[in-house]
Amino acid sequence: QVQLVESGGGLVQPGGSLRLSCAASGRISSIYTMAWYREAPGKQRELVASISSSSNTNYADSVKGRSTISRDSAKNAVYLEMNSLRPEDTAVYYCNANILNTYGFRANHWGQGTQVTVSS
Repeated sequence: QVQLVESGGGLVQPGGSLRLSCAASGRISSIYTMAWYREAPGKQRELVASISSSSNTNYADSVKGRSTISRDSAKNAVYLEMNSLRPEDTAVYYCNANILNTYGFRANHWGQGTQVTVSS
């Protein structure tokens, strides 16, 4: 099967920076779009940033200019670097990847989530 494992969350002071990592493993044939979503208490899960297999990127307006998404295809990994963090960035961050497995089945996969808390 396929698994996504995130790391890098934690407690950060306002104005600080954080780098989230997500690595995919398992019976992977190809990985297409990879993305980061977040879900704050009482709010719907929202897209933060995405990156295509050709490295085209897309950002939510709320993080544009403060965040950078990147990927390492050799490691089946995606990263999210966030700067100038604000309390409203507090959320559980989820990695998402559209993956073709070795059985020829393509599906979206989610990580377990990593908590990011921005507070003084």
